[in-house]
Amino acid sequence: MAPLPNVDGDSERGSSLTRSALKTVRTALDVPERELARWRRIFDANAKVIDGEKYLDPESFVNAIAPSGDLTKIGRAQFALLFRVADASRRGLVSWDDFTVFETLLKRPDADYWMAFQYFDVDHDGYITFNEFKNVFTANVGPDAIPFDFDCDWVKLYLGKKNGTHVLGYNEFTQLMKGLQGERLRQAFKYLDADQDGFIRPDQFKHIILEIAGHKLSQAVIERLPTLCTLTPGQRISYSEVVAFHNVVREMDMVERIIREATAKSKDGRIDQSDFLNHASSSSRYSLFTPMEASIIFHFASRGVANSRLALIDFAQFLDPRWRAPHEDAEFQVNTSKSLLSSVLASSYNFVLGGFAGAFGATIVYPIDMVKTRMQNQRSTVVGQLLYKNSLDCARKIFRNEGFLGFYRGLGPQLVGVAPEKAIKLTVNDLIRGRATDPETGRIKLYWELVAGGTAGGCQVVFTNPLEIVKIRLQIQGEAAKAEGAVPKGAIHIIRQLGVFGLYKGASACLLRDIPFSAIYFPAYWHLKKDLFQEGYNGKQLSFFETLAAAGIAGMPAAYFTTPADVVKTRLQVEARQGQTNYKGLRDAFIKIYKEEGFRALFKGGPARIVRSSPQFGFTLLGYETLKTYLPYPWEDKPRKVETALTSRPDDLSKIRARNALRILLDVHGDFGRKVAASGVPLSLSSPRLSAQLGREK
Repeated sequence: MAPLPNVDGDSERGSSLTRSALKTVRTALDVPERELARWRRIFDANAKVIDGEKYLDPESFVNAIAPSGDLTKIGRAQFALLFRVADASRRGLVSWDDFTVFETLLKRPDADYWMAFQYFDVDHDGYITFNEFKNVFTANVGPDAIPFDFDCDWVKLYLGKKNGTHVLGYNEFTQLMKGLQGERLRQAFKYLDADQDGFIRPDQFKHIILEIAGHKLSQAVIERLPTLCTLTPGQRISYSEVVAFHNVVREMDMVERIIREATAKSKDGRIDQSDFLNHASSSSRYSLFTPMEASIIFHFASRGVANSRLALIDFAQFLDPRWRAPHEDAEFQVNTSKSLLSSVLASSYNFVLGGFAGAFGATIVYPIDMVKTRMQNQRSTVVGQLLYKNSLDCARKIFRNEGFLGFYRGLGPQLVGVAPEKAIKLTVNDLIRGRATDPETGRIKLYWELVAGGTAGGCQVVFTNPLEIVKIRLQIQGEAAKAEGAVPKGAIHIIRQLGVFGLYKGASACLLRDIPFSAIYFPAYWHLKKDLFQEGYNGKQLSFFETLAAAGIAGMPAAYFTTPADVVKTRLQVEARQGQTNYKGLRDAFIKIYKEEGFRALFKGGPARIVRSSPQFGFTLLGYETLKTYLPYPWEDKPRKVETALTSRPDDLSKIRARNALRILLDVHGDFGRKVAASGVPLSLSSPRLSAQLGREK
């Protein structure tokens, strides 16, 4: 292999480039078979057969390398620029060997700059001459581009000499490309500032930004670029404002991180300019943004409204290059007219999913519920009625005396009732939370969280009370059969015995239990997901175990603190046997239990209730969330989210590097390469003078 030419006459630099090239070749030879198989699959899926061999033409090459669902403004057609890098033989086709080399190059950590260097290095000698740089540059920009002075002192600072010729080595090229936008901006401003008074017109500012950063901005921001002149008197734009805007665009990823973190920590989900600057200062070693740069960010995000507090969604048009204004005309009116029907359908959808999820959770924890009920019904004041020492002893005796199926006595009515019970709770909670949530910030006040949960808990009592009184009497029958020899009765017999009003015996205690339980549970669940597991932060989605943990942990305090109401409800709903205390009502039950059995009796079965309620609601919410994920509501009006490359799921690293290589080229000019593509004549990189000639003819 011939050594690469010495750059700047420095033998060490030439040796370094040689070692780098050899390392790339070794990497290509050592490519894992599975990776080659993946490349072969991509190549074969897009290749076309020409003269009996498979090749990629420019169109199929773009299909093979362009990222899917790219959240940038780079068009798929612009990926054809990289075709000229992959087409090493300059025949207009990429073979399998060419494609393998191209994919191997994309594995380099500096693949983006390496490919940009190869694009400019037309004779592949390891360095770029002044003429190469100038000719490739001019051949790829349009005739209306703002002139660039290639003989300026800034370019000369980066150029060394080889045999009397100005050249750029790879490292010098990378630094030149990184600073090229700044120099182009300076030259463009100076060129357009005819009076040399330090100001340009708004339309001239827009012209500059479109050339160097148009691919990084949404159309809404581009249309409002001239409004930057309203920040200061005079209706013109100064050089400092142009530089400040460019700095903001260059640091857009950091801008987005600061905005996301600051709005997430804000109590109302909104921030002002001071909040932005304070968070920027606290999250970095040095002050990243000046007050002028912060003013520019908030100017475009607030659409010119000064001193406003903005939510994350307000910054979407500034952060997301593909942002589009929401439709507000006929489609919006149709949606408004159908809002009532849509709400009914959405609630019905939530109701059905809640029913399935509730049945799933109830079945898993029903044996624990059986133990809890037996423990709570045990009267410590009645001689001979202390059947169980603790929850474990109770479980052992149920299994010994009634068998495994004894743990599931009364499950049938439970499943019949638990579906509407859990369904109405989840539906009402989601309905109220949805109405009370700020559509811009996605935040809801704690007061409304408590109201949503409490209302959901109160509504479910319509189904809960009849269900529980039948379930409890079925669960106690096994205990009574052993103590008194009574014959177990079925659910239908119990319902007939109680009657309609009897089914709601103990409803006051049921309300006293379910309202605070849901008021504690649902806010705790949502805050655990958001604050502890950080759901939604930078697009994070909770895993199976994180969702289960959040739902389970939230159920612990809710279950334990409502145990006294659950004990009273159980005593009121169980049919008292001979020698047991009768209770007249809620207040009477509290007083008698406290006097006869002490304060600890009000928390009987508390641990079992935690063990039962926590996993039950954990699996119920897990089932509910999973069903909503895999069976989404087809007409759901989802709130608009700010989705950028920062929050999207990472694409294949090679495709990301290919996109970044394009960004470097597009930073030269927003229309880089389009001129050649529009001409229909392939650009001959081996003949830079021909390229320049093509530019003059166009």
